[in-house]
Amino acid sequence: MGEDVELTGIHCRLDELLDERGMTLTRLAELVNLSIVNLSVLKNDRARAIRFSTLRAICDALGCQVGDLLVLARD
Repeated sequence: MGEDVELTGIHCRLDELLDERGMTLTRLAELVNLSIVNLSVLKNDRARAIRFSTLRAICDALGCQVGDLLVLARD
């Protein structure tokens, strides 16, 4: 995991959830009206913050809960 995961202790499971649903990052970007670059930052555990509205939009699009998307990183 990346340096930011070590700082925050949070891992974003976006890549895994997209894979489970057979959805591309491009399609998710269209559904939530965000840039692929911003979603990529989140997907690659480089995000330091996320707006609740963005979090809600991603969870709605993926049919998941916040705890499915963001988890505590293992030591």
